[in-house]
Amino acid sequence: MTDLVLSESLAAARTRLADALNAAGRPADGARLLAVSKTKPAAMIREAWHLGQREFGENYVQEALDKQAELADLDPIVWHFIGPLQSNKTRDVAGHFAWVHSVDREKIARRLNDQRPAALGPLDICLQVNISDEASKSGVSLEALPALAEAVQALPQLRLRGLMAIPAPAEGLEDQRVPFARLREALEALRERLPGAPLDTLSMGMTADLEAAVLEGATLVRLGTAIFGERSVRE
Repeated sequence: MTDLVLSESLAAARTRLADALNAAGRPADGARLLAVSKTKPAAMIREAWHLGQREFGENYVQEALDKQAELADLDPIVWHFIGPLQSNKTRDVAGHFAWVHSVDREKIARRLNDQRPAALGPLDICLQVNISDEASKSGVSLEALPALAEAVQALPQLRLRGLMAIPAPAEGLEDQRVPFARLREALEALRERLPGAPLDTLSMGMTADLEAAVLEGATLVRLGTAIFGERSVRE
């Protein structure tokens, strides 16, 4: 993708988000665009940054660390880890990211808490929910969510911000809205259960279902293909 095309695709993504917010009757600043840059070169991230994009999502730890080193001169830039997180990768994530969207068990949360450098302040956390009950997907069940949320809220180096989900694909706006509505309702229930937690984030919606997610209250939409084009095959 050339720089010119990237500028056009990023502008189109911003317009699409703005139109979705307007159609939902929500404020223009009601949701932020998270540019999912996994498998894309640092040069493309740099170009997106110069076009005003500040938040980027990565799935693979070592790939992300390499990009962060190459782009260390960009400030401000906010790195979100959005992929499955293994125990042996928590130290790198705790030290090099501002957000983690994929916490789905207490063991991972405790490791992130214990390994977060104090100088960086608390790590912003979204709990990943397996909202469609798919055996192949990561995520905590809705039934186990309250206990996990309470455990994370008690950890001083983590800041529980909200929930993330990747629903099963669905055809049509109304069918797409159903799992997003469940996630929104789960967040509303957590707010009542944990009144002291800054639960302001619904990380949901991707290129194929952004509009449905925004209608149900998404505050962070994760767009990769719509901005950067088709993903490269990762060895």
